[in-house]
Amino acid sequence: MESTTYLIVGGGMTGDAAVQGIREHDGDGRIVLVGAEQHPPYKRPPLSKKLWAGGEESSIWKNTEGADLVLGRRIVSLDLGARRATDDQGEVYAYEKLLLATGGSPRRLGGADADVVYYRTVDDFRAVKNRVAEGTSVAVIGGGFIGSELAAALVGAGAKVSMTFPEPTIGFRLFPPALGEFVNGYYRDKGIEVNAGGMVSDPREFGADLVVAGLGILPNVELAEAAGLSVDNGIVVDEYGRVDGRDDVFAAGDVANYPSPVLGTRFRVEHEDHANTHGKVVGANMAGANQPYDHIPFFYSDLFDLGYEAVGQVDSRLEMVEDWQEPYTKGTVTYVEDGRPRGFLLWNVWGKVDAARDVLKAGEGALV
Repeated sequence: MESTTYLIVGGGMTGDAAVQGIREHDGDGRIVLVGAEQHPPYKRPPLSKKLWAGGEESSIWKNTEGADLVLGRRIVSLDLGARRATDDQGEVYAYEKLLLATGGSPRRLGGADADVVYYRTVDDFRAVKNRVAEGTSVAVIGGGFIGSELAAALVGAGAKVSMTFPEPTIGFRLFPPALGEFVNGYYRDKGIEVNAGGMVSDPREFGADLVVAGLGILPNVELAEAAGLSVDNGIVVDEYGRVDGRDDVFAAGDVANYPSPVLGTRFRVEHEDHANTHGKVVGANMAGANQPYDHIPFFYSDLFDLGYEAVGQVDSRLEMVEDWQEPYTKGTVTYVEDGRPRGFLLWNVWGKVDAARDVLKAGEGALV
């Protein structure tokens, strides 16, 4: 049986950040990180961005230090009373503090999807990259964050690309309708067949050389649920990352449903900035920092020559106030609820994330 001060379940960016947070407050306690992938922690954003634009794969690795990594293993059961965890090979880990950084798994189509690559990991990147050459036909399923980035990246690699998604526009859950229509046309101008409002019953119907799906993720809550921990669109945590008020069980990153003191509601965020900042704060709290998480995460995307940063609660169901310097080429969208700014979409506007956070904290005003 392995014994450790800190047991981190999950080998992604959040787990790596938690190691950093722990080490800033505890230089001696043993940390064991158990990851289901065969790879040590790495950055995910380059998988649909820089690696397709000539970036080196060597640049993605986090080079985690200060922890013992157990890779290719999955924790399958928890005994919270005894502070024991068991992996899929029967190895038992005794711990003092536990962090669930289990992330999420790709949403699946169901049915005949054996030949679909559900894009999530570095192995998925390698599998797709190795099959794509000039003229390869690729069907991308999904028009959200990953689907839109993948389609652009694949065109850059010489593929002949189609996109199919049930919503009326690319980025439907984020963009104002007119901006979404513009992006649809922009993608078509880049040679992509955009099938908006399309449904997929059998991926084989595309007749493509390769089918890749980017449908978002579902939080991996099964382990927590089986252990009797609070689950509601993720593992429910407090502002310190603690689960059910316990001092020995924490959750962070993609899988955590956390309260935002600034925006006054709960969120579950699936992007890099949150994975790194939440993971580090919660790791520090495991080591006694007692630091509330009040960060407002942001994310960014590259869509051919267009790009954006988004901060706060960016949801197309909210009221949206658009301010375009150049229509759909450069401008800002403010997401408003009850007269208060809740989030910002910075469309080809750079260096304004911190200013946007200041406005959200103030609860009023506009970006200058």
